Amino acid sequence: MKKEPVVRASGAAEGTSAPAEESAEAAAGKPAATGAKRAAAAKRPVPARTAAARAGNESRTALVRRARRINRELAEVFPYAHPELDFENPFQLVVATVLSAQTTDLRVNQTTPALFAKYPTPEDLAAADPEEVEEILRPTGFFRAKTRSVIGLSKALAEDFGGEVPGRLEDLVKLPGVGRKTAFVVLGNAFGRPGITVDTHFQRLVRRWKWTEETDPDKIEAAVGALFPKKDWTDLSHHVIWHGRRICHARKPACGACPIAPLCPAYGEGETDPEKAEKLLKYEKGGFPGQRLKPPQAYLDAGGRPAPPLGAG
Repeated sequence: MKKEPVVRASGAAEGTSAPAEESAEAAAGKPAATGAKRAAAAKRPVPARTAAARAGNESRTALVRRARRINRELAEVFPYAHPELDFENPFQLVVATVLSAQTTDLRVNQTTPALFAKYPTPEDLAAADPEEVEEILRPTGFFRAKTRSVIGLSKALAEDFGGEVPGRLEDLVKLPGVGRKTAFVVLGNAFGRPGITVDTHFQRLVRRWKWTEETDPDKIEAAVGALFPKKDWTDLSHHVIWHGRRICHARKPACGACPIAPLCPAYGEGETDPEKAEKLLKYEKGGFPGQRLKPPQAYLDAGGRPAPPLGAG
């Protein structure tokens, strides 16, 4: 689904972060910035173009250019970005996405192997004993409500769609437990149809970046979608969500290790010291396993490590 990872022109390892200017320097044939230079850059005042966004007087054209620049920079940092839920078919993806509410993708990935081994098809899950499903889903939290949702959507798939997951937004949102966010995850990653996934990470980052001031997910989706070509929407979602999970955290963003610091109006809200910021990085950026037990080969080739199964270690 994703492009093969590329070797960055700067020669930096994929497990490290560098400022946005580094790729521009390499493209221009200039030597890549050293660690000392990157550290100094991280401590410099926020650039004028970012200050304009912070002040709220950025023009529409400047906003579009900055937003698309951020997406391009993140595509270089995360060329292997992918949906972080394990799935082998659209049915597994829609169920896993419903289960991911109020928990981590990692916990879902550790739980679904047992679920899909016992109930591999919508017809199987539709006929399941709810108590047995609840016991399997207990680690994901809210397991009773989630059991009702996945059994209900499985019944709807079996009775209304011939046991197949529909490939249209208007059909997907009719399934129990499936809203627009879940529908776009399925459409973008199981059917290749562009969509924007507005999860909590996406909402947080696009507001930090001043792409929109909206707080309603549907309005955020519309506002951000207007800044990008439709073909970019699914990959954009992956880039933003990956950045939010790994670097731009909710409580303590790693500003000093952020590759798009010069483009961010919120630079300085988090840790700006490069060495301290480096310690805040999560998943493969911090040297830790990712969230999938069975990640794509491109992720493994880039140095990513699969997550452990439930109960391991």
